[in-house]
Amino acid sequence: MAAAGGGGAAAAAAAALWSEVNRCGQNGDFARALKSVNKILQISKDDVTALQCKVVCLIQNGSFKEALSVINTHTKVLTSDIIAFEKAYCEYRLNRIENALKTIQSASQQTDKLKELYGQVLYRLERYDDCLAAYRDLIRNSQDEYEEERKTNLSAVVAAQSTWERVVPEDLGLREATYELCYNTACALIGQGKLNEAMKKLQKAEELCRQSLSEDSRDVTEEDIEAELAIIHGQMAYIMQLQGRTEDALQLYNQIIKLKPTDVGLLAVIANNIITINKDQNVFDSKKKVKLTNAEGVEHKLSKKQLQAIEFNKALLAMYTNQADQCRKLSASLQSQSPEHLLPVLIQAAQLCREKQHAKAIGLLQDFADQHPASAAEIKLTMAQLKIAQGSVTKACIILRSIEELQHKPGMVSALVTMYSHEEDIDSAIEVFTQAIQWYQQFQPESPVHLSLIREAANFKLKHGRKKEAISDLEELWKQNPKDVHTLAQLISAYSLVDPEKAKVLSKHLPSSDTMSLKVDVDALENSHGATYVRKKAGKLAGDSQQKEQGQGDVKKKKKKKKGKLPKNYDPKVTPDPERWLPMRERSYYRGRKKGKKKDQVGKGTQGSTTAGSSELDASRTASSPPTSPRPGSAAAVSATSNVIPPRHQKPAGAPATKKKQQQKKKKGGKGGW
Repeated sequence: MAAAGGGGAAAAAAAALWSEVNRCGQNGDFARALKSVNKILQISKDDVTALQCKVVCLIQNGSFKEALSVINTHTKVLTSDIIAFEKAYCEYRLNRIENALKTIQSASQQTDKLKELYGQVLYRLERYDDCLAAYRDLIRNSQDEYEEERKTNLSAVVAAQSTWERVVPEDLGLREATYELCYNTACALIGQGKLNEAMKKLQKAEELCRQSLSEDSRDVTEEDIEAELAIIHGQMAYIMQLQGRTEDALQLYNQIIKLKPTDVGLLAVIANNIITINKDQNVFDSKKKVKLTNAEGVEHKLSKKQLQAIEFNKALLAMYTNQADQCRKLSASLQSQSPEHLLPVLIQAAQLCREKQHAKAIGLLQDFADQHPASAAEIKLTMAQLKIAQGSVTKACIILRSIEELQHKPGMVSALVTMYSHEEDIDSAIEVFTQAIQWYQQFQPESPVHLSLIREAANFKLKHGRKKEAISDLEELWKQNPKDVHTLAQLISAYSLVDPEKAKVLSKHLPSSDTMSLKVDVDALENSHGATYVRKKAGKLAGDSQQKEQGQGDVKKKKKKKKGKLPKNYDPKVTPDPERWLPMRERSYYRGRKKGKKKDQVGKGTQGSTTAGSSELDASRTASSPPTSPRPGSAAAVSATSNVIPPRHQKPAGAPATKKKQQQKKKKGGKGGW
């Protein structure tokens, strides 16, 4: 009886605990419910319902690791059929996406909850085609209050396909009633390059977001609204950046960062975009922003391509800040992760070029091109650019001509012809034209590009005097358009040097002078303002020529010649010097300068003695002289009225020599000086 009584007490206690668990669950107090569940498990440790409730309470409290530990500890009791969703959800929240997918696929029964989670897992794994099919199936086969969320997720999948896989999205017929749907539609439009339409959708999304938040709660502040709008504004700034409005984009990016949003993924993307705007400028700001891309959990918020772009920009920033070892380390890591990607090897080559190791950079690119033929064209274009930078234009041409898939492209033909012309290798330039024309003759005959190349080849040959070689091209052009008089004239000109008889025959095809005459109203032309002016000028010139030739007509008034200015000391009674136009050295009376004698020798003789020119050196007799007057002829001489003080670091041209002379005089004259 005692045992039966004890069992009845335990059952009563368990029932009370279950009532407490039920009440706390309905109130959302899962922490208190967990305590009651633990008490139940103390009574019955293998109670399946209690274990399930414990897992649910832990999930609701965010303790995903502990919930997963409970599931793995009680695998015998909590089988996959019972706890598959909870286990997969914990793995999903712990970013163990592959494990979550295996758990879902191993479940015997695919419930609606598992299908929802399956779609989320596929999206995180970037399997967008399978994800799209999963959400379509869910929307088609379920009717509940979560239909709007499913449509939002479906539009997010379409946007991801358009952005990352460049897939043209199909029209799903979704009504853009929420700002999330408008935002996703805008993302899809950005992926298609329709930036103006995308901007309009984002503006609509912003308006709907403000309305939604104001209707849901009256206590929402403007800061809360701005925080919610941060992701929309970030996408607006991205569109501005793509449109070249970098200043506007930068301003909006910085406004978002000042709000300090909690979404680390959004902050990382904005910081990365600011770094791309800064490029090799403002590197200190870029160094600050790059820290935001290293926040914890960023790798779980962004797609693989976004993370890859951030790592590329880190390597480029290291290169711009002259951190060569860091740049090589990052680019090598990127290359090991994506061996076929172009950017890591291009960054390594750029770093080598900054270190003046051009030959090593070209060798690195050549090795990559040999290992990855699919990317050889882009790599060889870079190699050619490096050769041109080194001045090896001919070698660059050889590299460009080795790109078979681009040989016939008009852009490549133009580049090669220009480079060969620069090197004065006309034969090679003509060969490039010939090969391209032959390709189009075989695959795209008489196409606009084909005829354009023939025209350019003919003009090039005529320009460089290769008229005989231009005949075939001109004949082909004239054959395509017999009414082209310009081509016919060029053909006749070319034949006139090679086969004059053929030129005469072709000249018969030229239109007559009557058909070529222009229908011009001569009277109207003469009465026009411009023609009248030209005619007057022509008549005037004709009249002048007739007067000059025949000596007839009115005599023009001659302009009076101005009298030349005479020197100030000119004396009409004195005969001017007939040799005044000759240099002094060439005049008959020039005797040369006397060497070794100076007119005024200052500083010689006894101390205090003066010379005949001492009065000229007395500064007190000249009131307007400056305190320290430089010597005449010195570069430092200035007028007495000048108030300009020259810079102290600028020495006059004659100062060093003057100083040297003064030092010598001091040595000769003793202590005294003038």
